[in-house]
Order: sequence, then C-alpha cells, then structure tokens
Amino acid sequence: MPTRIQAAATDLDPGLVQQVMNLFQSSPPTWKSAFLSNVLIFLLGSRLLVSGLSLSGIAAAFLLGTLTWRAFGSSGFLLVATFFVLGTAATKVKMAQKEAQGVAEKRKGRRGPGSVIGSSAAGCVCAFLSIYGIGGEAFARLWELGFVASFCTKLSDTVSSEIGKAYGRTTYLVTTFKIVPRGTEGAVSTEGTVAGLLASILLASVGCIMGEINAPEAVICVIASQIANLAESIIGAALQEKEGFRWLTNDAANVINISTGSILAVLMQQLVPQSRTS
Repeated sequence: MPTRIQAAATDLDPGLVQQVMNLFQSSPPTWKSAFLSNVLIFLLGSRLLVSGLSLSGIAAAFLLGTLTWRAFGSSGFLLVATFFVLGTAATKVKMAQKEAQGVAEKRKGRRGPGSVIGSSAAGCVCAFLSIYGIGGEAFARLWELGFVASFCTKLSDTVSSEIGKAYGRTTYLVTTFKIVPRGTEGAVSTEGTVAGLLASILLASVGCIMGEINAPEAVICVIASQIANLAESIIGAALQEKEGFRWLTNDAANVINISTGSILAVLMQQLVPQSRTS
C-alpha cells in the first residue's frame, strides 16, 4: 500500500499542483479561486457542517463562503468560519435541558437557510460593495469594517441567547426589568450578556489578528455589537409576536440586528477618523 501511495504521488504533475496552489493563493481573490477553495474546505469540514446546518443551510453557507472569499480572501473566510464554530458550540450547550424547557433551536440546533441568510445579510451587502468597489479605495476599509461588525453582532447575539437559556439564573425583560422565563423574546440575563460580550471581543480579535481590522476598529465592532443587541432585545420585547408585527420573525430580527451593528460601526468609524490607518 505505501508503494502505491508513493507511486500515485510521483505521478502527480508538479505543474498542475503548482497551478492549484497559485489559484488558492491568488491575490486579489477571483470567483474561481473562491469557488474551488470553498469546495475543498467544505469537503474537509463536512462533518462539522452537518452538525450545525441542515442540507439547505449548507448550500446557503457555501454561497456565503464563496462570496466572502471573493471579497475578503482567506482572512474573511476564517472570520466567518470562527463565527460558525463558536455559534454552533454555544447552540449545543445543554441542548437536552433547552429541549426539555422548550427553548432549544429546532432540529437539534441545525440551522436552515433562513437563519444563514438572516445572520449574514449585512455581511453579504458589505462583501458585494467591496467586490464592485463602491465608493472607491476610500470606502474599501469601511465595507470590511461593516463586514466584521455584522458577524461580531450576530455571534454576540447567538452566544448571549444560548448561554442565557442554559445558565441564566434570572432572566429580565429588557423593557420593564420584569422577571420572565428563559427564552422569552427580549429577555436578558447577566450570564448571557457577559458571554455575548466576550464572544464579540473574541471574534473582533480574530478579525484584528487576520488583518481585517485594526485595534481601534475592533473596539468599535464590540461597542456597535452591544448597542445593536440591546436594540434588538428592545424590539423583541416591544414588538415581536404582537398584533401587526407577525412578520417580525427571528430571521427578520436578525437582519435588523446585524444591519444595525454594521451601520453603527461604519458611522462610528467616521466619527473617529484618527483611528483609521492607511
């Protein structure tokens, strides 16, 4: 068997291997390199993907991954991958307990295309704006900042919700501070809020390490994410499941939430121009 493997390896055309490597490492990324990179990564990570997404959710995630790689390269893809791993891990925490209480995500936490789209809509908009150079070089950094901020916001929201449902000792309605059951729309807990803040800091740090944003922009992402999540909790408590707002589903609320976080980060960056770097 080792002889066969060595023979197969010897038969590989070095020129072909080099072409494949050059395609993956192409800078700036192309649609072709983005597509092939995602095919390879999704095949290697299929077991993890199946644990966190439905089949249709995986298809939506593939489109997101391809778009992300095309816009921001491997660093942007790694940011989204980190978001997925941490979000899935938080969703799985004390799943049996959450199911018994009726507050667990459906399908054992395997999210569908609606959740993928709702969680990435603002990031996708920023990616398209970056790809097509809207605003020119002056705005390129802002689209990248908005992209990172949108995923910091959503991860913070997911982690705070899931950890709050698992470990929250006392859950308050954000608009009245009335004690309510875990899983109530617009409810918050100390445990969940702290966990969400830490998750946002972690993802912003990953974005900073990967060169997507700088340190001051990482701080902006964290602040914007917490403001957006507070706003979403208020909207959830005041409007969700109320007459006339049946359209305000969790996926719709997600779009509002991450869009708010992304827009806030961009606006805050414009108000603090000294934090920008060339």
